[in-house]
This record gives sequence, C-alpha cells and structure tokens, in this order.
Amino acid sequence: MPEFDELCGKAAAWIAGDPDRHTREELSRLVEKAKTDVEALTVLADRFAGSLEFGTAGLRGVMAPGPNRMNRAVVIRAARGLIDYLNATLAAGQPLVVIGNDARYWSRQFAIDTAAVVTAAGGRALLLPDLLPTPVLAYAVRALNADAGVMVTASHNPAADNGYKVYLGGRCVADPQRGVQIVPPYDSQIAEAIAATPTAIDIPRADSGWTDLGPEIVELYTLSIAGSDGDESPQLFIDPVFGVQTSPQVCANAAAGDIDPPPSALIRIVHTAMHGVGSGIAREALRLAGFADVVSVAAQQQPDPDFPTVPFPNPEEPGAIDMALALADKVNADVVIANDPDADRCAVAVDDPRTGWRMLHGDELGAVLGEELAASISNPNPASGPVFASSIVSSRLLGQIAKAHGIRHTPTLTGFKWMGRVPGLAYAYEEAIGYCVRPDLVHDKDGLATAVLAARLVARLKAEGRTIIDLLDDLARQHGLYLTSQLSGRFSDLSLIPKTMAKLRQAPPSTLAGSRVCEVSDLADGYQGLPPTDGLVLTTGQNDRVIVRPSGTEPKVKCYLEVILPVDPDASFEALTQIRTTAKARLEEIKADLAAALF
Repeated sequence: MPEFDELCGKAAAWIAGDPDRHTREELSRLVEKAKTDVEALTVLADRFAGSLEFGTAGLRGVMAPGPNRMNRAVVIRAARGLIDYLNATLAAGQPLVVIGNDARYWSRQFAIDTAAVVTAAGGRALLLPDLLPTPVLAYAVRALNADAGVMVTASHNPAADNGYKVYLGGRCVADPQRGVQIVPPYDSQIAEAIAATPTAIDIPRADSGWTDLGPEIVELYTLSIAGSDGDESPQLFIDPVFGVQTSPQVCANAAAGDIDPPPSALIRIVHTAMHGVGSGIAREALRLAGFADVVSVAAQQQPDPDFPTVPFPNPEEPGAIDMALALADKVNADVVIANDPDADRCAVAVDDPRTGWRMLHGDELGAVLGEELAASISNPNPASGPVFASSIVSSRLLGQIAKAHGIRHTPTLTGFKWMGRVPGLAYAYEEAIGYCVRPDLVHDKDGLATAVLAARLVARLKAEGRTIIDLLDDLARQHGLYLTSQLSGRFSDLSLIPKTMAKLRQAPPSTLAGSRVCEVSDLADGYQGLPPTDGLVLTTGQNDRVIVRPSGTEPKVKCYLEVILPVDPDASFEALTQIRTTAKARLEEIKADLAAALF
C-alpha cells in the first residue's frame, strides 16, 4: 500500500519533530491501529490531509496530533512565525507580546509555549494570569501598549477544539487598529513567516525570562468596565522587574467598590458563564456597578473544559440557556445574562409577555443597546462625531436609530476585526451576540462590559415601570418592525461549502415568500464600498433581505434573514403583536424557500 506507506512516513516525521510526549504516543498508537482498522486509517489520513490555515481568525481546530489539528507543535511554530514577523516588522527594540488563555484543555500549555518561544527569539512576553476571558487580553494589548497579543481560546466551539487568536498593537499598527484582531495583509504575512519556521522541536524555547503578570491588570479592567464611559481610567506602565504597575490605591478602591451605584440598581440578575471563565469578573463588575443581587447558574458557574451541560457552549444554540431560564423563573429574576466560555459574547433573556422567558435575538439586543448609547451622546456631529458600526449581516435597524440621533453609521464586513478598526467608533455590534460597548477600553467584542450596560438598561427601564420589550415596541413604532432570523447548514464535508455557494450564484431563487427577488449582489465583487468577501445578498420587492455566506469559524453556510413591516406610531400592544406574528410567518416562508434552493 504505497499510500499507507507515505502516510506512515509523514506520521513518523511528525513524531520525530513533536516536542510533546503525549501527542507523540497518541499518534504512534493511531498509526499502529490504522494498519488493521479502516476507521483509524481515515482519521490518520485526515490529520495529514493538510495544515491548519492561519488566517484572520488565527488558528482554530480539533486538539490532536498532526499538522491539521491543534497541538503544541502547531502552536510553537505559530508563535515563532509571529515573533519572526514582529522582529522583521519593527525596526528597533524588543517586540512586546501579551498572552492570555481560557480554561480549555491545553490552553495554559499553549500560552506558556508562546511565551517561551517569544522570549527565546528576543521578544518580551507578558503572560496573563491563568483562566481569563478574551476581553481582558484585548484590553491588555491597548492598556500595555503591546506590539501583539495572543489569546488561546476556541470561544464557543465544541469541547474538542482550541484556537489561537492574534491581535496587533503598539508599534505595528496605528489607532484605531491597535488591539484589534488581524486582517489582510497581516494574516498572510504572519502565515508566510509560520511556513518558514523549522520543525517544532528545533525551535528554541526559553525556560524562563518572561513576565508572569499579577492580578492588577484584571482588577483594573474590571474596575474600568464597571465605571461609565468617559470615566478616567488609571494609567499603567511596565516595570522590567515587577511587571504591570499602577497606583496601589486603584486596586484598593476597586476592592472596596468605590463606584457610586445607580439609584435604579435594585434588580435581580441570573448569570451563566456557560462553563467558561467569565463568572468571577462578571459578578465583580456587576457588584462594583451596584448590582448586588446576582444569582449564578451553579452547574455552569465554574470553568469546565468538558462543558458537561451543553453540547455546544454557545448561548445561541437551542437549549444552551434553558437552565438559566428555569432559574430565572424560579427566583423571579428581572433579566438573564449569559456569556459564552471566553466571555467575549453576551446574551440577554427577558420575560416577554407575548411568549414568556426568551433570549433576545442578537439584533434585538444590538438595537436596544444602540438606542441607549445613542441617547447618551450629546450634540453629535454626523460628519465628524462618534460612529456606530454593525456587520453587513446584522439588522438595518441600527442605521435608522443612529440617523434619528444624528449619529453616523457605517456597515462593515462580518467580524470585529473589521468593526474595531472604524475611526471614531462609539458602538458596534454583530448579530452573533457580539457587542463593543466600551471602545475606549476594548476594540473587540466584550461580553463583560456588555453585561454591565445591559444590567444598567434593565434597571433604568424598571425604575420607569418599563421593560426591554416595551423599548423594542417603541423602536418598532418609530422605525417600523425589523425582524431577523437565521438558517444554517452544517457540513461534515467541507468541500460542499464552496459547491453550495457556487450553486446559489448560478441559480439564485427567483422569489422569496412570494416576493420577487429584484436584486442579487455578490459580496465577492465588493458591496457598498466594502472589501470583497464570499457571500451573496438577495433583496426582494418587499424589501426583505437575505445574506448567504460561509461561516468564518464553523463548518457552516449561514443565511441571515430580515423582514421589515410598517408600524403605526400609535400602534397598540395588540396591533404590534399581530404585526410580529405576520413578520415571523414571512421569515418562515423565506427559510423554506432558501432551504429548498440551498440544501
């Protein structure tokens, strides 16, 4: 079997270059089993079918030995490629890299390996404390003026996965790009540097020499998100011996809760960390902001890389927040706040008089947070003032909200690697429950800062005798009802994703929900001034819109649906209920038509 012999040769070479005993032994066992087991042979072949591609999402994949998986050998080469890129890019001075990790299997080891490689290659590595949310790393890149940041996390992916996110800052890019995940051409330049690295075992790794940061930066981040936008944040500097330094009184004030709570903070919050790393900071930030009555979902509060209560640790997945909703009903909560495992996303659920407890769609939360922040901006200048941004696949409602408040709005490609770069950014969101509500602190989605803002909104509305549902109805009366939904197809054979997109381009549906598709725009040709990307926009005569694109982080093709229905400014609750029912029915019709055309 020449093919098998070739595969065994690749595996032997990998084993010889793998610095980790566990993955060497695992791969050796798999090779032996593959001699007589067809299923094992298929698994082995897939691990060497290619290499994990380093792109704008960094690296992400299943943890296992082999170049097509996440493991120490892949991470060590990625770290060396990154520091080689930084050394080549920066004319003088040691590159400064800050590194963080979540609670997934191998995350801390991957972070330590990165610090060891950066140090050995002449860089300065700052290692954050263990088990931290992604927003802390994004904050640290800007706060410490680091040239780059690495976050080891697979966010809300299944338990078998891990990932490697890269941010640039400091001397590598100018504001507002500092502390934002990479985009072209940085991704391809770093990928080229990674491809040029030697075998992992031949890459030098220091035994020491990096700086293990203490809790100060975590406390400062927590204190900052608990305060109001515009509050003066403490300044940080890096001492070569003692690490991050700041005024000792700052952390003392944080511990004492030295923030004046709003008078309307008497609400009960149910919080779930989804087995991730967000619980401690979320609870502390809410406490500092004046929210003392926070009830955690005990079974999901502590970090657990197996995610035992949820097959997909994403608040958007069906059933993922059922335990939180049941607890909210039991304790008579005012709101449920859910973070994904690395706490860069935030979901909010409320007791809707039309349906009972339900999670707000990402576009609904994006709209009400946008209205709240827009109302707080005094004397905006549409030409030069603050800017709101949202991804092209998100609802068109935020643009209308911004316009009503005299605020400029700009659409971007999907992902905060694009939104975080918008000059003058005051607020950004994408429908996948990602929100940037404190761009003065973090130029990325931040589920913890969002949790604080959402709690403040619920508290303010309760003090007025109102709810988020009332606010959504008011927005519908003012702008019309914008209702969104999604349709996704998951693929085990990744080659079917480009075939599905090609099929849609060749034969898009002529009607959706009985309305003629009057415009088909290919995002690959550029759209509304945006850079080219893979996707199609379908618009009907009734102004319904569908955007179809491959997911950037999962093996899916995603369809983003939106219908808009007119609403009388004086519409009653009952009239709005009927309009919502009509809109939902139309969305279901569009879903059925799309499913027939695509899947």
